[in-house]
Amino acid sequence: MASWDVFKELDTLRKEIDEAFRGAGYQRPFGSTFLSPVTTRRFPLVNFSDDEGHVYVDALVPGVDPKDVDLTVLRNTLTISGERKPFAEQKGQIVHRSELGSGRFSRTLEIPIDIDAERISAEYKNGIMRITLAKAEHAKPKKIEIKLS
Repeated sequence: MASWDVFKELDTLRKEIDEAFRGAGYQRPFGSTFLSPVTTRRFPLVNFSDDEGHVYVDALVPGVDPKDVDLTVLRNTLTISGERKPFAEQKGQIVHRSELGSGRFSRTLEIPIDIDAERISAEYKNGIMRITLAKAEHAKPKKIEIKLS
């Protein structure tokens, strides 16, 4: 007789539900997932803002060499991907806790404003990558003059 592991079944269900939401284009705040701890986060964490002419994405990527980050834009989708190198252990040290994540990462953001893919720039300072995307001309607000009759 086979044994039934309820926790394994719940974990499988959680993964299937999360994949269904991702497939439908829904992103949850901080990457939280169904039946997962509140501390689950997506990497990199981002701030998203805009003004009249530009969209700004600030991505938190401490400890990642900017040469190891790839930015791609397709229509109104920005993808930030790369790799965080593992922490180098010193010879003779005993590691008691290792919370610094390493490995490949990828984060895709839907930009709700039409952008000009030819006018994008990025700069890296103090662990934060600022990506500046120019709004497409037709997406910028236009002032309409009211004529008096």
